[in-house]
Amino acid sequence: MRRRTSALVPLVVLLCLTAGCGGGQGERADAARPSQGEAAPPDTRLRDLTPAEEVEIDRAEDRLVLRCMEREGFRYWPGPVAGVEERKTGRYVVDDVDWARRHGYGRAFDRAAEQTRRTHPNITYANALPERERIRYSLALDGDLDDVVTAELPSGGAVRTPREGCHAEAREHLYGDHAAWFRAAKTVTSLTPLYVPLILRDERLTSASDAWARCMAKAGKPFRSPDEIREKRDGLVQGMSEDEAQRAEVELAVTEAECARETSLGTTARSLEREYRAKALADHAGEFTAYRTMRLAALSRARDL
Repeated sequence: MRRRTSALVPLVVLLCLTAGCGGGQGERADAARPSQGEAAPPDTRLRDLTPAEEVEIDRAEDRLVLRCMEREGFRYWPGPVAGVEERKTGRYVVDDVDWARRHGYGRAFDRAAEQTRRTHPNITYANALPERERIRYSLALDGDLDDVVTAELPSGGAVRTPREGCHAEAREHLYGDHAAWFRAAKTVTSLTPLYVPLILRDERLTSASDAWARCMAKAGKPFRSPDEIREKRDGLVQGMSEDEAQRAEVELAVTEAECARETSLGTTARSLEREYRAKALADHAGEFTAYRTMRLAALSRARDL
């Protein structure tokens, strides 16, 4: 079972604001990687996916996992897959007033994710299996952790994913090459530590953030930054009922969004993210091209299922 969930995360992650921060796959990794010392510009003819298109791919992947698990002799329940509205959570600053009025900070998404983690049929089904079958179920779904694909991260270190299993098989079908996809996607989506510190020091952001803080104080919400709200969010509603907490978060989120609009903090943050991320991508143009190529290919294959 896969699910993207909303969560409180550090500012270094929250600052990934543009659509190009997702993941993708495509041709073989070696073909996607530029030769050493070469920094060819990314192919700008390749567009990124919309959130709605990402949902299509995620749902297709779950259908493929279902087929694979049934072939292995197990039951499997697809989803839930995060929808377009849920994918707007976790941004550096809320600046969509209508979204804030509907969702606050995504509390309902958080509750649904927690409920899924505890009671989804895939969890209860696997837990009810005899030990030997439970091990076989895990291997069928997620593969063997001793046989992995490794991706070196631009900021240092590495991440790994099993080479086999139904999740890997589904991504192989969608992206054409699971290993190449994993390496390209992890490269492109792991650049934030390289450029976020630069954004945070940029005078354009600090100026907009200071203006936002003055606006919030004037509205009776004295927070120094959106990140401070994220850090204190749980404490602000401690002891409240769910309905009270939701109303309080909606009120605060709406104020945050109105001040972000008034001071252009959201627009400034997104503009700077695009600017600095483009510079970081210049050294990984091959992976970026492969990432977008594979994502578009996956969308086409998803629609053919």
